[in-house]
Amino acid sequence: MIKGENKRPNIMDWFTSTVGQILISLFVPALTFVVLWQGFIFLRDANAPKLIIVLVAVVWGVGGVALLYYVSNWLVEKTSRQWLHRLQPFVFVGPAIVLLGWYLAIPTLRTLYLSFMDANSRHFVGLENFIFAFTDRVMLEAFRNNLLWMIFGTAFSVGLGLAIAVLADRSRFEKIYKAIIFMPMAISFVGAGVIWKFMYTYKGEGFGVVEIGLLNAILIALGGKPQPWLTQPPWNNFFLIVIMVWLQTGYAMVILSSAIKSIPAELLEAARVDGANEFQVFFQIMIPVIKGTLLSVITTIVIFSLKLFDIVRVMTGGNNGTNVIANEFYIERFTYGNAGRASAIAIVLLIAVIPVIIYNLRQFRERRAF
Repeated sequence: MIKGENKRPNIMDWFTSTVGQILISLFVPALTFVVLWQGFIFLRDANAPKLIIVLVAVVWGVGGVALLYYVSNWLVEKTSRQWLHRLQPFVFVGPAIVLLGWYLAIPTLRTLYLSFMDANSRHFVGLENFIFAFTDRVMLEAFRNNLLWMIFGTAFSVGLGLAIAVLADRSRFEKIYKAIIFMPMAISFVGAGVIWKFMYTYKGEGFGVVEIGLLNAILIALGGKPQPWLTQPPWNNFFLIVIMVWLQTGYAMVILSSAIKSIPAELLEAARVDGANEFQVFFQIMIPVIKGTLLSVITTIVIFSLKLFDIVRVMTGGNNGTNVIANEFYIERFTYGNAGRASAIAIVLLIAVIPVIIYNLRQFRERRAF
């Protein structure tokens, strides 16, 4: 071949080019994903024993996902350094973004669409469902109750958690105390509701009636009369809030205790040497130092209180003035079958939670949490 003569382009040159490598890096993972998807469809429709199908599905799923990541990363590493830094993060973040889009973003948009439709999702009704959400007596009651949960539940959970974190830090039995207080966090909300339902059980007055509720048993032992704890509004809401405090105090305690332990001991000792008493040390040094963590804990529990459902559903079903927004959504959708109103309530709940989430993310960003 004469020197300087142009070489005839071939398929290998295209494969090694930047554009070719990018296309391959996109095509091969997509092909791998399609193969995995078809494999799962095959397993779903197979007539083999269930145990065999489960075992194969686990191996197929874990191995397939690992293969998907490996192939994608290997292909991206074949590109230039510039494109490597651009594409490699999407190899690992991309699937998570796709899953979030599929299971979170798309359902949210669909719910927003249904909120403007009638009960059967056939006819457009405009803002009728949202007008119901903000004017119906039951909904207004649910808003009021959620506000009670948000204020009192959050205040007592964070307050008790902070107090225990400070006081237990000075005890030699700190680990035992914290383990006992944190233990309810291991119980599901439904389980906690069942436990406390037995605590509040009321059988009624009459000959031969035996109270099995712990609180009523204590009242009877002290010479009092049993009380229908969960049927006396508005106090029954506060009796339910006690369960939230019981569950969330351990969470607040652990997070705040970690923040308090990160305060330099020299700073606290210097304040005491300068004549500050324990209250001044707590309010003027500890609180300002752990302010970011404290706000994060507060906003997290506020979000939980806004989305609360399990406890109310198990304990009272929303009756006797204890209804909350999430429970009303459940009733409208699965009891009355009104998809339009249920979707509107879900969107209202989403809008109520979003500002708190944004504030929480800003706090994390300021503290360079991610």
